[in-house]
Amino acid sequence: MVKGVIFDMDGLMFDTERLWDTLWTPCCQKLGMPDPPPDFYTSVRGLAGENLKRYIAKFFPGHDPQKLLDAVWAMADERFARGVPCKPGLKELLAYLEEKGLPRIVASSSPRNMIEMNLQTTGVARYFHDVVCGTDVARSKPDPAIFLEAARRLDLDPRACLVLEDSFNGVRAGAAAGAVTVMVPDLAQPTEEIQKLYTRCCKDLFEVLALLKDGQL
Repeated sequence: MVKGVIFDMDGLMFDTERLWDTLWTPCCQKLGMPDPPPDFYTSVRGLAGENLKRYIAKFFPGHDPQKLLDAVWAMADERFARGVPCKPGLKELLAYLEEKGLPRIVASSSPRNMIEMNLQTTGVARYFHDVVCGTDVARSKPDPAIFLEAARRLDLDPRACLVLEDSFNGVRAGAAAGAVTVMVPDLAQPTEEIQKLYTRCCKDLFEVLALLKDGQL
């Protein structure tokens, strides 16, 4: 039985992955770069820091990854400040976890200011005990560092934590941390590789809530 829950943010708590995907092309065009290829989006989801920069450099050789990131983050700040939609079942799940006294923490590769802004504008900030962002750890997903740090802050063994993720890199990180890892797919359905890594796959957070109530997680 899990003793704490670690939430990813983009695509898991909020319907923001689609928004992120709309930012790369205009920023590339603004900087005189080619448009991102189709496989770019899946490859960079859940990445941050040097891992993200390496992938950008791979897809856009000869261009400065940091300039593109700065442009994307600036556009994202403006867009996300208008508010973001919650994924189905988020508030119901958070209310249940609060009722049961299970600690909750966000572990997202996004910048801290963006995480906190989204939590505030959606009204769910009060449910979380802490936030771990991409810059709080040396290595980003699929490395387990961010989930290990989240478990440490909850004062729990990672194996007693439930990690909720939507991205392939997030599932890889949760599995590597030894956590109970549940995938709630957003833009990409699990591959054969990912199916071997997660504990369960749920269609939405309502299904996660039902499993917790039934004692199956």
